[in-house]
Amino acid sequence: MIYDFEIYDLRLGFQPKLNDTDMRLNILALICVLLTACGVKPTSISNQKELKYTVEAAPEWTNLFYRNSGWFGADGVFSIPLTGVDKVGNIGNRETLLLFSDTYIGEVKDGKPLPGNVMVNNTCALVQGNSGSPDSIQFFYKKDKNGAPQTFFVPQNTDGKKQHFWLGDGFVNQERDNTLYIFAYHIEVTGEGVFDFIEPDVSLIAVPASDSRPPFAKQRQIKTPLHVTVKGETGNLGAGILVNTKKAGAPHPDGYVYVYGCIGKDKNLVAARVKPKDFEDFAKWRYWDGKSWIPDIQRLAPITNAASNELSVTPLPDGRYALIFQVLGLSDKVGMRIGDSPVGPFGDIQEIWRTPEADEGLFCYNAKAHPNLSKPGELLISYNTITLDFWNDIQKDAHIYRPRFIKLKWGN
Repeated sequence: MIYDFEIYDLRLGFQPKLNDTDMRLNILALICVLLTACGVKPTSISNQKELKYTVEAAPEWTNLFYRNSGWFGADGVFSIPLTGVDKVGNIGNRETLLLFSDTYIGEVKDGKPLPGNVMVNNTCALVQGNSGSPDSIQFFYKKDKNGAPQTFFVPQNTDGKKQHFWLGDGFVNQERDNTLYIFAYHIEVTGEGVFDFIEPDVSLIAVPASDSRPPFAKQRQIKTPLHVTVKGETGNLGAGILVNTKKAGAPHPDGYVYVYGCIGKDKNLVAARVKPKDFEDFAKWRYWDGKSWIPDIQRLAPITNAASNELSVTPLPDGRYALIFQVLGLSDKVGMRIGDSPVGPFGDIQEIWRTPEADEGLFCYNAKAHPNLSKPGELLISYNTITLDFWNDIQKDAHIYRPRFIKLKWGN
């Protein structure tokens, strides 16, 4: 299914200046109309065999992020097993790193943050096992010498421009001494409006295995060519990673790491791949042009569209692959497409979940799966929630800005 209209995902890294209430309501109404996808018709039909599944809420996971002290709200929530083995039902993965981008830190009373709460640009958590029990998670943020909250990852090479990082996906590379790699988007604020920012670059953060837990003091930042403009459409790679190797536990390994991106107003999915041992050598990366893997990144071709700026591709029990995403980046629909390979062809969008938070006036965005946190026969999926004027709204309700979780169960 190809959607032929545009919508933008919502990633707010600055305070919007919306003093006119009527204007804000008009913007909200317009977005809501677009998100219903009224009148949109598919231009291609998939004949893929049916995949049986059920989907239900995962309150035990959602409740882990309902917090009243310290970390109390963020988006992002990429999950990285620190053993490097990333597969559904992997009991041996005792510790998983969760990465967050813009994060609120402070104390909450009666549902409202107390004065003195602050926002930093990225934080993390460590999760033990995959039970989702309340004692299984611990949150971390960097602190200065006085104990004030700080950001773990700050851009080092900005050419003098004021920038911060939003984090992409990552993995532990077993072919390179278990180095932790994380994609990091350079964010530059250009004004006071809601969409007044650009993402002019993407870096690769490399952290040695000895320092792969906070505070990540030994990090290296590597310049990449992965911020791309293709036929006038821009975007970044790093929106999702599939480590399709035997060591990572992939059921049908081909030995490559697949790195996905979301490009342009149509939310086009694109892909690159490289052998794990060559991950820092961008001359050895290859890019999917729709037919083959080529060295020219400018010839990237869309695999499918209507994806989100954060997503996942996960092997299925029957040998196919599940692309999980928020339909069009920001909407009340969590989508799934089934592909025959890590680059498809992918079938029609299956709208597997309507987010109930939309009925509360919240916007939902950037759904993705977490295989390593999933139990056998299930796929744990997260999505984020926010409001258009969240800088003000979060001071009234501390819990509007946090991950929510659902479970997709196979064969029922």
